[in-house]
Amino acid sequence: MYGFILSNEDNFPCQLQCQVLGVSRSGYYAWRSGNSHQPKDEDKVMEQKIINSFRENKRRYGSRRIVKDLRSAGNRVSRYTAGKVLREHGLKAIQPRSFVPKTTDSRHAYTISPNLLLDRTMPTQPNEVWVGDITYIPLAGGKWAYLAVWMDLYSRRIVGWHLDYHMQESLITTAFKKALRTRKPPKGLIVHSDRGGQYASNNFRKLIDDYKLLQSMSRADNPYDNAFMESCFSRFKA
Repeated sequence: MYGFILSNEDNFPCQLQCQVLGVSRSGYYAWRSGNSHQPKDEDKVMEQKIINSFRENKRRYGSRRIVKDLRSAGNRVSRYTAGKVLREHGLKAIQPRSFVPKTTDSRHAYTISPNLLLDRTMPTQPNEVWVGDITYIPLAGGKWAYLAVWMDLYSRRIVGWHLDYHMQESLITTAFKKALRTRKPPKGLIVHSDRGGQYASNNFRKLIDDYKLLQSMSRADNPYDNAFMESCFSRFKA
């Protein structure tokens, strides 16, 4: 087989030939350099088991999961051996795109408030501007929880937060009411968020109006308008 591969290197890639013929590239190159050796029968059997596990699991298993799969069937195999076989045969596990819950949905019929922070300098004292956002929290078992946070932009202190299993309006209003009780803000406080339906809803707007506060929202498709909270969540999760 090695002689066949050598004679056809100008016609077909070496990796493809080795994969089709079921031989390793390292063995072929060793043969070319005069250091070839015949693998033991048990090594060949294990090599085929590793390849079979990879294919039977729809090319989604890497060396770690293949080792676990084979060991559960009573086979003694190391992760190094499994990884080596996969590399020699050009087999690479498919990495499915991770699912990330969406926390903002601006497709609603509510009125959008203007961005009051665009031409404004950074606050010089507490309770001038609060910024809010929602993030997801992965839980054991593959489920999710959602965290609503309100932060004082001057001190970067979290003034209100609430964690729940949903993203309904009560998620942000509960966190906001905690902030109101803790801070008792003055009239004219700017409350900034994205354009999500929770923030644009009638009940949340009524809460803002009752306390004589000003609502501000990010521009459409512009994550930089609420970069303060994006940065906060990034550090928190890290």
